[in-house]
Amino acid sequence: MALFATYYYLQPSSKAAPSAQEIQLSVGDLFLAEDVAAAQEPTTGDLKAWYATQTDTFAMPKRVSFRHLYFSPDRRGDNARGDAAKLLAQLTDQPQAVKLPEASADPFMFQDYYRDRAPDFLGKEFGPQFALSVADLTEGSWQGPIESGFGWHLVFVDTTTPGRIPDFEEVEADVKAAWLAEQKVLAWDKAYRAMRAKYKVLLPMPPADTGMDTAAAANDNYNENATESGSSSEAAQ
Repeated sequence: MALFATYYYLQPSSKAAPSAQEIQLSVGDLFLAEDVAAAQEPTTGDLKAWYATQTDTFAMPKRVSFRHLYFSPDRRGDNARGDAAKLLAQLTDQPQAVKLPEASADPFMFQDYYRDRAPDFLGKEFGPQFALSVADLTEGSWQGPIESGFGWHLVFVDTTTPGRIPDFEEVEADVKAAWLAEQKVLAWDKAYRAMRAKYKVLLPMPPADTGMDTAAAANDNYNENATESGSSSEAAQ
């Protein structure tokens, strides 16, 4: 059901309703407020104070570098996970660059080695559950099997970089950009509320369900056409 809104300007009885030009000027105030906010130049102290309340937004996630072996359900069917588990038993204490017999694992459509990747990238590449599982692995050994959106994997994590909150100086440019964007939103919202306060929104009652009426009208039209057709036939005779 479509919802329509009619806007009425609230003005003293002695004042006429606004002209189209006045309404255009009010809308223009929104864009002016945004431009004014964009022109503000924050001090370093302003940005540091704001950053202190937004550190989670700029947090650097944990990153991992790893090699993986892939086991395809398309090639192995229900045996994909079991085959991965069998090979894992043979890889105990083996290095990352271990040489495997041909067909021990399957070709993977992307990379066999991923360097310094964050969970969000891995989530998009393999699926969120795989990304979470890899982030929890310890370094230095083959582990798994781990399921992804493609199948099953054995994973060897060689390095991890812990997540951290960066120093302000590392992200100052990004902090400034985010601060300015927030000021624009706040200025727009303030100007919009000021303009909106001049108007009253009236929502019309939803139309009654006319489904039965429409069907009845269609039936009446059919009967009427049938009657006219019958009359025409009789007249022709």
